[in-house]
Parts: sequence; C-alpha cells; structure tokens
Amino acid sequence: MSSKRNIFEDVAQETAPREAPSGGMIDAGRRGARRGIRLWLMFLFALVVIMIVVGGLTRLTDSGLSITEWRPITGAIPPMSAAEWEAEFEKYRTIPEYQLQNKGMSMAEFKFIYWWEWGHRQLGRVIGLVWGVGFLGFLLARRIPVGWTGRLLLLGALGGLQGAIGWWMVTSGLTGTMVNVASSRLAVHLGLAFVILGFIAWYAMLLGREERELIQARRSREAKLFGLSTGLLHLAFLQILLGALVAGIHAGRYFTDWPLMAGSVIPPDFWMADLGLNNLFENPGFVQFFHRVTGYLLLVFGLIVWVQGRRSPHAGTRFAFNLVFVVLLAQVLLGILTLIHLVPWYLAISHQFLAVVLWVLILRARFLSRYPIVGSVRGAA
Repeated sequence: MSSKRNIFEDVAQETAPREAPSGGMIDAGRRGARRGIRLWLMFLFALVVIMIVVGGLTRLTDSGLSITEWRPITGAIPPMSAAEWEAEFEKYRTIPEYQLQNKGMSMAEFKFIYWWEWGHRQLGRVIGLVWGVGFLGFLLARRIPVGWTGRLLLLGALGGLQGAIGWWMVTSGLTGTMVNVASSRLAVHLGLAFVILGFIAWYAMLLGREERELIQARRSREAKLFGLSTGLLHLAFLQILLGALVAGIHAGRYFTDWPLMAGSVIPPDFWMADLGLNNLFENPGFVQFFHRVTGYLLLVFGLIVWVQGRRSPHAGTRFAFNLVFVVLLAQVLLGILTLIHLVPWYLAISHQFLAVVLWVLILRARFLSRYPIVGSVRGAA
C-alpha cells in the first residue's frame, strides 16, 4: 500500500520550472537591431552636423561657385594634373563671380576655394554612402524593426533631394550678374539640412527606448508643454531660414550697431519700391531687421516655454527646458557679438553651430514632454 504524499510535494516535484519573462509582447518580433540602427543614425547625425558647419565655411570663404558642374559620380575625383586644374579654372573664369568680383585671381587662390567646395560635396557623397550601406545592410539582414523601413527610407530620399537642391542653388550664381547664389535657394538648402537633422535626432531618441516604455511614457505626456515646444521649434526654424537670407546677401555687414540700425529703429531704405517682394531676399536692411525682430520674439516665447517647462513634474523634462533657455540666451548674445564685431568668420560659424545645438535641444525637450522619463517625478528618489 503506497504511502500518502503531501500535495505540495507533488506540485513541487511534477511542475516544470518556467523561465521568467524577458519582455512584453509589444516588443516581441519588433525589436530588430534597435541599438545598431540607433548607432548608425547617431553617426549620420554627426556627419550632417559637420556638413552644416562645412557648408557655412564654404559660404564664408565664397567657395560655393568654384565648381561649375554637377557630376555626382565622376566629380568625386579632383583635378590630378596641371592641365586639369587649368581646365577647371577656365570654367570658373566664365561665371559672373570671377568676372565681376575675382578677376585676376591666381591659380593658388582658385585652388583654395575649389578644395573647400570639393570637400563640401565629397562629404555629401560620404553621407549618402553611409546611409546607403547602412540601410541596405539592415534591410537585407531583416533587422529593421516593424514600421521603421519607411522612416529610414525617408532619410535617404531627403538626402538625395538635398543634393539636387544644392546644385539648383549653385546654378543661380552661374549666369547673369549675381556674384553669389540666390539667398532664397540658400535658405531652402539650409532649411532642408535642419529638417534632415531633426528627423535623424527624433528617430535616434525613439530608438533609445523600447516600444513598451514609450507607450507607458506617453500616458504621462504633457500636451500643453508639447504644443508650446512645437511652436518654439517652428519659430526657431523660421529664424534659421531668415539667418540664411541674411548670410546669402551678407546683410549682417550693412548694419553693425545695436540695438538700433544706422541710428534708427527702422533702418534706412527699409522698403525699396523697385524690389517689391524681392525686398525679403535682396534688401539687407529689410532682411536683417526681421532677423533681429524674430530673434527677440524667439527669446520672449522661449522664456514663456521655459516657465511652463519648469512646472513639469519630471526632473528630466525640467532640465531639458532649462538647457534650451540657457542656450537660447547664449545664441542671442552671440548673434549680437557677431554683428557688432563686423561678422568675423569664427563668430559667424559659431553662431551657426550654436543654432544646430539649440535646434536639437528643442527637439529633445519636445520629445521628453511627449515621452517623459516617468521615474524622474518631482520628489521621487
């Protein structure tokens, strides 16, 4: 006769051990190579930032029109002999910039501006190559998370469009009487660069957290703060476009006093009737005035957003908005310094680089207002 066994012994002996769950169903089959793609995007982000800086230096050195042809593939190879250099120089001699501004330029001076523009275009090719190799690699390995193929493909499409717009910009200075590229086309070119940078940064932030964490965080989103930060982002973008218009016609060098312009609130020749709507693109006083006014508006609105951001219950969000306001204040002060010091290249490029920093910080604050780090609630350990 068998002896009686304790029911708890039977359960302990006969129930197979179960593995602890390693993740939610939301992430199952969706994760892909999130970390790898994020690192790839961060590398692309760094390249685009460098591209914006190099583009600014190309403009400041008046190098953008030194290469008069668009050869996406063969253009990667620079002149290799004296004859080839002479042929390139001869093409440059036919455009208005040489004939009206740089007549008598030496070969050494031409090579200086040529290498700047060649480096700018070469960096664009590198960015395209890094995107293409990375995208195809993740796609063929089937490591792209669900819903991300279209997003990553969008980056490549925008990059290709940027290359075409860059050439469209250059063509505006190859004929007629202009010695620079059209400021309106420069604004489009720079604006798209910031759009691409914004998409890359936003995608990298999304990939930095798991899907389940993002869904949970979104339940604590701060709708009002998200809306305000979105408005700040749009106003900052407008200021970036106006800055490109200022740079395109060197408007910063026409009125270098502050806070007045040539001793007046409204600068002389604020509106030239013969220019019409082209005052926005060709009138230095008109363009610089609105760049200044928009800067003041951005500072005031930034203060309002910062006050709202300080009320967030999440420490990470509060810190993000604190950082935005500090950098915004620094950017305004740097803009004034650049102006009153007659726009030296090192201050001008620093002003442009700080605009990139501010743009990304606004995006980061906006992201945290939508996906707050819930563990950083005010008063929590």
